[in-house]
Amino acid sequence: MATEYGQGYGHPRGDGSGSGFHGAGAGDRRHRLPAPLRTPVEARSLREFGYVMLSLPLGVAMFTFAITMFSLGAGLLITFLGIPVLAAALAGCRGFGTLERARARRLLGVEVSEPEPLRMRKHGAMAWMGAMLKSGTSWRHLLYAVIQLPWSVFSFVVALNFWAYGWALLAYPLWFWVFPMYAGQDGLQVYGDETHAIYLDNPFEIAVTALVGLLFTMATPWIVRALTTVDGLMVRGLLGPSRLATRVVELESDRGVVVDTAAADLRRIERDLHDGAQARLVALAMDLGLAKEKLTEDPQAAARMVDEAHGEVKTALQELRDLARGIHPAVLTDRGLDAALSAVASRCTVPVDVDVDLASRPAAAIEGIAYFTVSELLQNISKHARASRATVDVWRVENRLMIQVVDDGVGGADVSRGSGLAGLAERLDAVDGILVVDSPVAGPTRVTAELPWRG
Repeated sequence: MATEYGQGYGHPRGDGSGSGFHGAGAGDRRHRLPAPLRTPVEARSLREFGYVMLSLPLGVAMFTFAITMFSLGAGLLITFLGIPVLAAALAGCRGFGTLERARARRLLGVEVSEPEPLRMRKHGAMAWMGAMLKSGTSWRHLLYAVIQLPWSVFSFVVALNFWAYGWALLAYPLWFWVFPMYAGQDGLQVYGDETHAIYLDNPFEIAVTALVGLLFTMATPWIVRALTTVDGLMVRGLLGPSRLATRVVELESDRGVVVDTAAADLRRIERDLHDGAQARLVALAMDLGLAKEKLTEDPQAAARMVDEAHGEVKTALQELRDLARGIHPAVLTDRGLDAALSAVASRCTVPVDVDVDLASRPAAAIEGIAYFTVSELLQNISKHARASRATVDVWRVENRLMIQVVDDGVGGADVSRGSGLAGLAERLDAVDGILVVDSPVAGPTRVTAELPWRG
């Protein structure tokens, strides 16, 4: 959902001292080793190293399966058999993709959503094969199976060499005695030819070797982390849902919100007409019928009834005007947001300053949503804020329409409580809008809405 709290617009929340990895508990723990020294043996570093080590055998299996099945299927396309073989190859790659997403989630902490399922209009083997071959997700899984092997070979070699040489050199003071005792040489040979050789055999050289090993050991987790970052990008980009599919899901969800909102608005209009103007018009018709019957018998009573009916007509007309204004006021169509919002502000129970800085008008639909947004927010101020003043600012930033409503009331507004703000946030989200609420207890409350311009 596109609702945020206290982010952006110059109103950050929190002081950075109480939560997450830097909060109480995490910051109070005391480690015997400094961070650079304990990083090589931390659980995260070991999981990432294990991920790289597993990538090579899995990469070999995926590459062998993908290339073998794809080549076989492509070769058999001259017959019908190539189609089911290719479909089986893509299905197998999707199965490997499921394994890779689980492995990335478990060892790297990379959360990747499941890709979009196959879209099948019919049931049966032919429909399944057709959907598999038409699925861009399936082909992205095949591409991952092919390119993952060369990358896993590179990662495996780099990580294993840094890890092995680092720990071997760091532990050299513990095992250098092997050379004079079993190899017949003074120590680890660095250089040697027919005339002379250089061995690491005195205390200074042994200490320097261990120091170099320590540097290698401390650098290895960060090198492995950089390698697994690339792995994470590959898993997200090729094994997760595509941007287009994600956008389609968002639009389908937004379409449902729009339909539900439109249905709710229609029910509200029907209820207002039934309980308000319609009821008054029915009573008016009955009163006029009685007045007609009394016109010849008691003209004075008939005149009084007509006068009362005249008052009911005025009331019904006012209710119809209010209802029409709530749907889409004429002043908004004729004169734009400035005049329409000024009219809304004049009906608020607290003084409201309105500042609309727009050189042109946005699309009519966006203009209507902006009007409805400000109307809802000012209504909330009248009912709940207990404020003494409020301000409404409307301006344009590039291709976005910005709305900010501020009041000096009691604060405490929260979208997550399922209030009218939640419905307002859903309505804005349906048109790619954003609602930002910053309302600490005791106020002030600042609500910022952002809408696409679409002029």
